[in-house]
Amino acid sequence: MQIIPVSSEAEQTLFLAVPKHIYKNDPNWIQPLDKDVSEVFDEKKNKTFRFGKLQRWILLDEDGQPAGRIAAFVNAKYKNKGDDVPVGGIGFFECINDQPAADLLFDNAKHWLMQNGMEAMDGPINFGERDRWWGLVTKGFMEPLYCMNYNLPYYQTLFETYGFRPFFEQVCLDMDPKAPLTQKIWQRHDQLSKDPAFSAKHISKKALPKFAADFATVYNKAWAGHGGLKQMNKEQVLLMFKKMKPVMDERIVWFAYHNEDPIGIFVNLPDLNQWFKHLHGKFGLLQKFKFLWLQKFTPNKKFTGLVFGIVPEWQGKGADAYLIGESAKMVQSKAVPYTQYEMQWIGDFNPKMLNIASSLGTVSRSRNLTTFRYLFDRTKEFHRHPILT
Repeated sequence: MQIIPVSSEAEQTLFLAVPKHIYKNDPNWIQPLDKDVSEVFDEKKNKTFRFGKLQRWILLDEDGQPAGRIAAFVNAKYKNKGDDVPVGGIGFFECINDQPAADLLFDNAKHWLMQNGMEAMDGPINFGERDRWWGLVTKGFMEPLYCMNYNLPYYQTLFETYGFRPFFEQVCLDMDPKAPLTQKIWQRHDQLSKDPAFSAKHISKKALPKFAADFATVYNKAWAGHGGLKQMNKEQVLLMFKKMKPVMDERIVWFAYHNEDPIGIFVNLPDLNQWFKHLHGKFGLLQKFKFLWLQKFTPNKKFTGLVFGIVPEWQGKGADAYLIGESAKMVQSKAVPYTQYEMQWIGDFNPKMLNIASSLGTVSRSRNLTTFRYLFDRTKEFHRHPILT
């Protein structure tokens, strides 16, 4: 076997093509858009390059055919609570079911990371935000959500045999959005709905600046400062909303208020992979026209939860049930087509958020992804991600 670093344009194209060789017979795999993967490695589009660097490799078999790939990266901003050594990352790992092949990829990444001052590596993770390309699927080998990793079951063996250990579990939850909410939720909802000080409304694309400010208020109170999450300002959120606008469904993005002060957010989007799976990784002019046609004439039955949160002063007082109930009135109407719902992952180190998500109703674990860690000093004691309090 031969391993080669990615440098030329031809090698970049081959890097994108490797998964097609691995998953060619897997009906659950949805090919990511080439542009979404390429942007991770584009210094002009990925701001993480301001704090780090990366290297990619492709593995070829004896016949010169693609057998695997991997990326390794260092990011000065990548830190987890409790880390006592510098930790690098690996990601975009693909490999045939062959341990020596996987070991060769892992070894190259490890040696590059050691040369760059790292003492451990986490993977598979992203060179960027945690809402994309994060974790190895260890349960629920179904169609991935948009920009979610997918892999075959044997990948877990490749990681664990090499010496990786689970650093934290990433829990995804699903529910039937048309199923009646529990009586307990409606009881808690009704307690607040009788008070005219409380209100809820879905987002309006015509008033994105107002809702961006409301989102920033709730986000900064509920999450900033926890798990390394930073404050977001109105301008950052507005930019995010503008990017979401072409695919945003106003009916599934909700805000709760007390005396017009924002106290809760519930942000969902249609699962774009239900449309993108028909584009086979490309997004040129023809594919854009096809996407618009699909979006207009092919109802999307699945939506995904991105953010659900209540400001601390209203947690445990029924605000979550109020927001869930108000949004359910819309989502469960005949006018809204969604029959499947899945929430993006929540770390098992965050029991508070898992409890809040579970309060949505009758939920079950749809899939688990795992962030693995490998310590270069094999005598050093391993610790999982600490529980957030």
